[in-house]
This record gives sequence, C-alpha cells and structure tokens, in this order.
Amino acid sequence: MEAREKTLDYYMSLSYTIEVRHDPESEWPWFARIAELPGCMTEAPTFEELGPMIADAMRSWIEVGLEHGDPIPEPRETIDFSGKVNLRMPRSLHRDLVRRAEAEGVSLNQYMTTALARSVGP
Repeated sequence: MEAREKTLDYYMSLSYTIEVRHDPESEWPWFARIAELPGCMTEAPTFEELGPMIADAMRSWIEVGLEHGDPIPEPRETIDFSGKVNLRMPRSLHRDLVRRAEAEGVSLNQYMTTALARSVGP
C-alpha cells in the first residue's frame, strides 16, 4: 500500500509494540508507550483504564502525523529478527562470563541471554 493510501484506520489495525510498566508508588501507577511511535505514551490510575488510554494516545499521535505529512513508522515484523548475534568482546570479559556461567552451572549462551534479559527489564 502506498503512503498516500494509508489511513488512520490502516495504522490503527497494525500490531504495534505496547510496553507497560507499573510503579505502585506513583500517583498514576500504570504507564504505557508504543515502542515504534516516539513520544506516544500515557499514564493511568488503573490497568483497566490503560488500554483505552494508550489506544487514544496512539490515535492522536497518528492523526497529527498524517495531518502534517510526517512518516508514520510501522511495526517491525518478528521475522526481521533471527535471534542470533555475532558479538566481539575483550578476552577478559569473555573469560569472566565463562567463569560466571560455569559457577551457575549453565551454558555461556544461557548465562548471557539471562544477563541481557535482566538488563533490559520487563
């Protein structure tokens, strides 16, 4: 579909990545953002209110972009990601990672995957 044919309904039908965070200490403890749409975010007092609020924020973000003729990013398909990374690192870091993996009784691959997942967060 060409860019000039893409409507609000088209973009709203796409499967964008919604990232949700919860901070029980906050006045509005529920936060959501659309990963592919910079600055498209909202907060809500309850989880139940978050869905409609992020949908409204997304609709507004896309409407403004269309009105101004700005490019609207589309979600990346999962198929774009192989799950494989070729990573170069200092020998000393490699050594330390191997030692930690051995101490945990897991493979280096599993240890690094877990460590990366923890650094990215929920």
